[in-house]
Amino acid sequence: MKVTELARAAGVTPETVRHYARQSLLNPRRDPDNGYQLFDQRDLERLRFIQRARTLGFSLKEIADILEQADQGDSPCPLVRDLLAARLPQIHARIQALQALADRMERAMEEWANLPDGTPDGHSICRLIEQSPATGGECPATARRHP
Repeated sequence: MKVTELARAAGVTPETVRHYARQSLLNPRRDPDNGYQLFDQRDLERLRFIQRARTLGFSLKEIADILEQADQGDSPCPLVRDLLAARLPQIHARIQALQALADRMERAMEEWANLPDGTPDGHSICRLIEQSPATGGECPATARRHP
């Protein structure tokens, strides 16, 4: 199968297939006549595995580690369990932070519903935000993105 054929069979874009091949998650052979990447049924199965792993939140690096263990004949299942066990508390914490953010946003929308729009005057940019209570620091949902 060529890139587009594999992509179509798996329901992904050709660029996704190329990206996974660049990351060595897929190992196509090269057509000696034209240099095209050629994939087989095993690549389709790996690609479907990668898609399933991504839906469970695994990173490409983690998926590479899982595939490497499997390729060496070792069961990656203990690694998979450990990775999920470590990630789950982080996900729960993130959900709590996002719920707190949603609650603040809903309160703000209620408070702002009947307030007039202001015009920036050199001292104020948007009074809606400026008059909102400070939460004591950065929003937990965005704190990790902005060191």
